[in-house]
Amino acid sequence: MERWEDEAIVLSARPHGEGHAIVAVLAREHGHWRGHVRGGAASRGRALWQPGNVLAVSWTARIADQLGHLTGELLTAIAAAAMEDAWALALLASSCAVAEAALPEHEPHPLAYTGLAALLARIGEGASLAADYVRWEVALLAELGYGLDLSACAVTGRREGLVYVSPRTGRAVTAEGAGAWAERLFALPPFLTGNSPVMPGDVAAGLRLTGHFLARDVFGLAHRPTPAARLRLAERAEAERA
Repeated sequence: MERWEDEAIVLSARPHGEGHAIVAVLAREHGHWRGHVRGGAASRGRALWQPGNVLAVSWTARIADQLGHLTGELLTAIAAAAMEDAWALALLASSCAVAEAALPEHEPHPLAYTGLAALLARIGEGASLAADYVRWEVALLAELGYGLDLSACAVTGRREGLVYVSPRTGRAVTAEGAGAWAERLFALPPFLTGNSPVMPGDVAAGLRLTGHFLARDVFGLAHRPTPAARLRLAERAEAERA
């Protein structure tokens, strides 16, 4: 019998059969796993297995390659903190969907867990948390081996005045270095390179930037589409920018 216990964030819960659910979690020590939850789609189970909630979970299976069964006890009801704010709901839905789609199963990703847990702990802050969400996606790309290089200009080597990112290499570029190619580059919001305040349009620019590399290097290589919740978050940011 295979078994492990861990603290975990619920990423998704999909109905399966009569009143049951297939649940995906991100566990602190064990990473991304799925399991069958008896009663997970019934009234009491739905409240517990809400995306974003932090649980003490137990996973068991006869052999490691089986789907297995999950049980859990609530530690922190994160989902409830997002219910009254549209931005909070959008950020919660996108972060859980991106983590589920991006992280390979059965591999420990402690940095991704720590970053997501820290983000979700502040989910009630709503729109003011959006810049930190973009930073979390930048960190997720780095953990998966697709980190952006925002330290110096790819053309001039300068460390100041970085305003663009190459969509091909993920390296930062100054206005001088960009030259006539500026229109083909992504805008680099200043909050990603320092302690600059978040200005109107910065979050939308950040989501366009990370969204490109997630779609190309993470979801694309796994032959998966960008999660719908992530697309809706980007649309919300673009609408507020307009």
